[in-house]
Amino acid sequence: MVAASPRILSIVWGRIEVDGLGTVKDLKAWPGGGRAWDWSETGTSHSPGIQPADVAELLDAGATVVVLSRGMEERLEVAPETLELLDKAGVEVHVAETTEAVELYNDLAATAAVGGLFHSTC
Repeated sequence: MVAASPRILSIVWGRIEVDGLGTVKDLKAWPGGGRAWDWSETGTSHSPGIQPADVAELLDAGATVVVLSRGMEERLEVAPETLELLDKAGVEVHVAETTEAVELYNDLAATAAVGGLFHSTC
């Protein structure tokens, strides 16, 4: 059995509160854990956006569903290569504005091995 994904307790501009993990600015969450999402680790920027390397940790942790947030103002893009990687891995993908993404992620966490990347600002 895959461990449950951590529940996101609240999201406001610049702050994401996560059950068992505390507060972060941006979040990587996966079945059984999560951590702050540091864009500098993979060279992520608003454009071209979320990189394949950003989602690799989610897949390694067993996520079969991935939620990608585009930021509160939807300025964060998703690189086409990232969507291709997830498709080839057979992963169900959802891309949404951050507050919608959090709501969807929390709903999915009750029944699925869900991972997500959440950007709390623009």
